[in-house]
Amino acid sequence: MATADTAPPAPLRTLPVQPRSTPPAAEAPSPDRPSAGPPARTPAAKTSGTDTDTTRTSTSRTTPTRTSTTRTSTTRTSTTRTSSAETSDAEVPVTEVPAGTLIGSVQRAMRLLECVARHRSGAPAKQLARETGLALPTAYHLLRTLAHEGYLRREKGLFFLGEAAERLSSSGAQQKRRGMVVDALARWRDTIGVPVYYAVYREGEIDVMCVSDTPGNPAVEEWADFRETGHAHAIGQCLLAQLDEEARRDHLARHPAQPVTPYTVRDGQSLLKRLERMPVGPVTEHQQYALGTVCAAIPITVGTTPATMAISLPVQHADRLLPAAQRLQREVGRLLGSLEISISI
Repeated sequence: MATADTAPPAPLRTLPVQPRSTPPAAEAPSPDRPSAGPPARTPAAKTSGTDTDTTRTSTSRTTPTRTSTTRTSTTRTSTTRTSSAETSDAEVPVTEVPAGTLIGSVQRAMRLLECVARHRSGAPAKQLARETGLALPTAYHLLRTLAHEGYLRREKGLFFLGEAAERLSSSGAQQKRRGMVVDALARWRDTIGVPVYYAVYREGEIDVMCVSDTPGNPAVEEWADFRETGHAHAIGQCLLAQLDEEARRDHLARHPAQPVTPYTVRDGQSLLKRLERMPVGPVTEHQQYALGTVCAAIPITVGTTPATMAISLPVQHADRLLPAAQRLQREVGRLLGSLEISISI
């Protein structure tokens, strides 16, 4: 009996020691008792386990969402750039540019250039400084820099626009004239209902500068180089007719006449005879360059540059060719007379 009474206390002293030796006893039951795990850890798991699961789920679900968001953001960015590029000149006012990003010295130099341009007889540095509101030392340093770069030139103490500034002005005027010609071609295209071409003879070559057509009235496909086949189409024949005989022979020596279609002029001598007999007015050709197409060109000479406006039609509408060319000739004459455009752009 004494042995039986003393045996139980040994395990009783051991049992309390085991749980105390493992302080995180509250977290242990979840792996040891899986069947009772959910209800037993509900209070603690709401903070640790459930939050962890929620975070993981949120991370896995958010990853594709963030990827798609990134792609959407990229698409929107490119659209914004396109919109900005298209409307930067027309819709975005200059006042929206942050003042801190503007370069004051450039602004002052531009004001000086504008001021010099207003004085065709030149102006001294003191006058330019006074009119632009700049200090004389600042104006003098800017004027000297602009003169060094060729935008200004100095003669006898006066400043004039230099060659670099004149090139800018000439380029701007050329772009303006080109825009006017493009607009005019589009207007005649819609009014007459035919594709319209504009070409010049420059540096010994035929140069088609602009073509205005529509899907309903398409231009002739350039299946053979226009420069090499000037003898075959109305544009080339009209331009060659405006040259002297020496220039015509020089052109044909570099670009010999040869058949392009069964209707093309056969040789250079035949073409030269035709050009000599060609009357002043629209030049017409029927299927000499492209089968199924008829063309007409009217001569335009401004200064020393031969130029032409031309139209084309399907061969089944050949009866419209001459009346349409005559109407184009009247429209061109009215434009040249009223706007005084230099057609040699």
